[in-house]
Amino acid sequence: MVEGWKRTTLGQLLRIASGLVDPKDVSIAGRISVGPDNLISGGGINKATLKTARELGQISGKYKFDNNSILYSKIRPNLNKVALPDFDGICSADIYPMWVRDIHKTDRDFIYYLLTTDRFVEEASSRSFRTGLPKINREDLEAMEVSLPPLPEQRKIAAILRTWDEAIEKLTKLKEAKQRRLEALAAELIHDAQAERVHLRNFLHNVSARNHDLKIDRVLSVTNSQGFVLAEDQFAHRVASADLSNYKIVRRGQYAYNPSRINVGSIARLDAWEDGVLSPMYIVFEVRDGLDSDFFKHWLRSSEARQRIALAAQGSVRETVNLGDLGSILIPVPSLERQKSIARVLNKGQLEIDLLDTEITALKRQKRGLMQKLLTGEWRVKPDSDDLSAPEKEQDHAE
Repeated sequence: MVEGWKRTTLGQLLRIASGLVDPKDVSIAGRISVGPDNLISGGGINKATLKTARELGQISGKYKFDNNSILYSKIRPNLNKVALPDFDGICSADIYPMWVRDIHKTDRDFIYYLLTTDRFVEEASSRSFRTGLPKINREDLEAMEVSLPPLPEQRKIAAILRTWDEAIEKLTKLKEAKQRRLEALAAELIHDAQAERVHLRNFLHNVSARNHDLKIDRVLSVTNSQGFVLAEDQFAHRVASADLSNYKIVRRGQYAYNPSRINVGSIARLDAWEDGVLSPMYIVFEVRDGLDSDFFKHWLRSSEARQRIALAAQGSVRETVNLGDLGSILIPVPSLERQKSIARVLNKGQLEIDLLDTEITALKRQKRGLMQKLLTGEWRVKPDSDDLSAPEKEQDHAE
């Protein structure tokens, strides 16, 4: 045990909400309602997705919370969904609103950061698998042990970590602003009213190579937010034990998508690796001469592309889009020289965004390393004098 720190349980530090309220009640229906989907993995709330209970038409019981609470999603704790709300509202019964029992001994922000550490997430996840649906019950959460430094040190640690959060938030907002500007520029350049519209089928070539010789063991998946990712990162387990001989091969520069998820944007070009394999359900294709691949990649990111793909999915019984459906979409196709010129401009804008993404990722990684040092007491910090209690101040002055 670190000198000056004490070992305790969350139940001794926090009070978890009990008693549900009716979201149909007129005094409740106008409140913002938070569900697990509104919470961000790693911490925070996606405020752009929030609506009132009335707007959502909610009827099942909810917990009340306020701006002094901590929101903790008990469903799939491995997703690490924790938040510090700055408003009053109600939340799903799948979220625990929690309050510090004694603000003179425990800092709310410190507990928030403690709940997002890798060590806490791992332990909460291990406890959650005792039931069919991964979730941590109230008793297990309250029984979890944590190490707590003196209050002044808690506040200092929380202040340091908030500084990192503020830097990450500023860069994220800058990235989002650049993304919006790039989307507007892409819409202006790509959707030229003078350009001829041509069916995509004229430019798409199906690729159906299989991994029969098992030479490729890199299993990939396609997400709507990150494009191609390692399947083990997406699903938290390695798929190598499965028979990969019938998996589809995808190579650098080729596109792939899951026909049942393309309507939510899960389509991407492989750029990060030379090759990989995908589940047989995926469709893999490449772009033929006449359509610049970079130009097409930027078109796929446009709102028009999302709308046309969604319409193609709605025309299917199971809302899937095969290559024929995708090929029936008309897109503006200026001259190849014009396509390449547009792509060069948009690539520069995308590079700026990618560099910001890299910087944000690096800051998040550094913050996690710092959390490991500070929240375990491996690195000690000296509290600010303003954080000391009166007796401590007097003793410090006497010394």
